[in-house]
Amino acid sequence: MQDRFPAQERFADGAQYIGGCLRHGTSGRTHAVIDPATGEEVFTYELAGADDVDAAVAAARAAFPGWAGTTPGERSDALHRFAAVLADRAEEFARAESLQCGKPLKLTREFDVPGTIDNTAFFAGAARHLAGQSAGEYSGDHTSYVRREPIGVVGSIAPWNYPLQMAAWKILPAIAAGNTIVLKPAELTPLTSLLFAQAATEAGIPDGVVNIVTGTGQEAGERLVGHPDVAMTSFTGSTAVGKRVAEVATATVKRLHLELGGKAPFVVFDDADLEAAANGAVAGSLINTGQDCTAATRAYVQRPLYEAFVERTAALMETVRLGDPFAPGTDLGPLVSHVQRDRVAAFVDRARGYARVVTGGEVPQGDLKNGAYYRPTLIADAAQDSEVVQSEIFGPVLVVLPFDSDDEGIALANDTPYGLAASAWSRDVFRANRATREIKAGCVWVNDHIPIISEMPHGGYKSSGFGKDMSVYSFEEYTQVKHVMFDNTAVARKPWHRTIFGDC
Repeated sequence: MQDRFPAQERFADGAQYIGGCLRHGTSGRTHAVIDPATGEEVFTYELAGADDVDAAVAAARAAFPGWAGTTPGERSDALHRFAAVLADRAEEFARAESLQCGKPLKLTREFDVPGTIDNTAFFAGAARHLAGQSAGEYSGDHTSYVRREPIGVVGSIAPWNYPLQMAAWKILPAIAAGNTIVLKPAELTPLTSLLFAQAATEAGIPDGVVNIVTGTGQEAGERLVGHPDVAMTSFTGSTAVGKRVAEVATATVKRLHLELGGKAPFVVFDDADLEAAANGAVAGSLINTGQDCTAATRAYVQRPLYEAFVERTAALMETVRLGDPFAPGTDLGPLVSHVQRDRVAAFVDRARGYARVVTGGEVPQGDLKNGAYYRPTLIADAAQDSEVVQSEIFGPVLVVLPFDSDDEGIALANDTPYGLAASAWSRDVFRANRATREIKAGCVWVNDHIPIISEMPHGGYKSSGFGKDMSVYSFEEYTQVKHVMFDNTAVARKPWHRTIFGDC
């Protein structure tokens, strides 16, 4: 286990990180982190209770005046040091992320950790651009300008599918803008969030600026969202839970940022490169074992290419190698838990009654039988209103449906409650451009599916929530706008005073 989890000794003093120190949770209950590849217990910790949340918010509140009072340059320097610490400890982060999530180590080494380091470097630069608007005389003898100021204590909740990156996407823009933060990671996957907070301290970010509470959503999460000293809530997770977060946050009129579910369409027009589209569909649907809210889940293929696409995509899926996340030849690891695996399997089993399972649809046996593995699955010929088309499965399952006209393909792509991401596949620039205009999603890729970059925003339409992660759009969401107006004259009474005092 030491080889798989070299950072284990870092949590000897508990799994709550409050005011720059680890401590044990006070709920009186424990939770085990399970290696989903083997089903073995990795780490057991005491869950946070309401007292821990209160302590973390108090630490963040105490640290806020000092951190908000630093210059953008000072915050930028701290974040550059933070990026350097993360780079020095990259292998440690990669192994901890693979262990708790079941991600192949090559994915965490090449995607999750480098992406987090890049995001840290981006916000180190963005911290120096906390700019308002230039002064101007917009009202007679008065000069106005706009300030962007930090909001205060941010309470964030991150999901289990990308625990390191989601922690970074919430912590970095918040602290770059001068806020302090309390983050609650998912109970299943707290390890890299805790390592991330420790790395922030190692980089010289003051105690209390970044705090982590690892508890349940019902206890720690609701307490954090409803806390009167938390000024903003940022949540990533399911739409159903997002509605509850909004309900709790509304009671104290908090600013809300919600990145919720997705059911990304993958629209293949009849002039597309079939081989490129099939490869893109496999990669886009199986990334992170399909546990990605932007993953390709619904492939709509224009009828002339439909059967060839189904055949080629199924053949490619059958070449994907399942295995130990730490083995160099593994393409696909397990789902995050046996509970999630069984949930995915139930979707597929129900679909057998109304659709065609072309490949996959089974739990592998042999060496993988103890892990939360599920074979890559392709389902064809489901109806548009069926469960596998409309509901978020969150597993290695791609559903393929045919369409005839371009109008129909775009209409089908828009025909779910979600609008987080989508892709369009065509050699015709005008056709592709129409798709990017008319598909209702926060991101539309053309002839690709899944890549993200720090400079560009990530966030959805419709029931996929509102607000952006990454980019300067995210940075600005963690600020509030203040109008400042100067009177440039020495006249005791102004013309507008007559409205109140008259001419006397």
